[in-house]
Amino acid sequence: MNAPKESKVLAQTAVLERVFGLQRAAFARERFPSLAVRKSRVERVLEIVTKHEKALCAAVAQDFGHRSHHETRLAELFFVAGEARTTLNHLRQWMGTRRVPTPLHLLPASSRILRQPLGLIGIISPWNYPVQLALAPAIGALAAGNRVMLKPSELTPATSALLENLISRLFDEDEFAVVLGDAAVGHAFAMQRWDHLFFTGSTTVGRLIALAAADNLVPVTLELGGKSPAIFDA
Repeated sequence: MNAPKESKVLAQTAVLERVFGLQRAAFARERFPSLAVRKSRVERVLEIVTKHEKALCAAVAQDFGHRSHHETRLAELFFVAGEARTTLNHLRQWMGTRRVPTPLHLLPASSRILRQPLGLIGIISPWNYPVQLALAPAIGALAAGNRVMLKPSELTPATSALLENLISRLFDEDEFAVVLGDAAVGHAFAMQRWDHLFFTGSTTVGRLIALAAADNLVPVTLELGGKSPAIFDA
């Protein structure tokens, strides 16, 4: 690794560790965010894909060389907006306590399920749907009361930079933040002591992510790429 690149990676890793510390402290202060706070965070994600539609479509097209704005709207922006609106409509119910049957030998006790936030959630998103696969997991994590950090793909630099800009304008760093960087930064990201780590990408990289997370016994969700069979005729 040459000196300028190494210096850049060190600076990006320092940002990662600083924001991670901020989020850990913030979650310790507010372990159970209210319904209003959670809705506000989801609404701000919704604002990203509704108020900045043209900019996001242009950024994706720039990264791909060309991609139809219609595809970006349909497969990415509308998908995220739908996820956000569904979450907003059902969040009060999802946060509610649910009574469940109590075994006979434990009577007269009562039993209930109380859903609680995990803490800090890391999201590593891929290049192929750089908006949808970054923001859709974030909606669920924020709605559940967690703090979120996102590491978007370095293969879509325009989209990743735009997401970083929009998220930093709408969220405090200790709520939802973006860390930019290459594979070395991604490895450092995966090595943090997350309460849960979410990765979408290839099986090969997924193995590396799981190994990095294993050092800290971090639970990992791996959404790994598969094959899409197709037939081409004349």
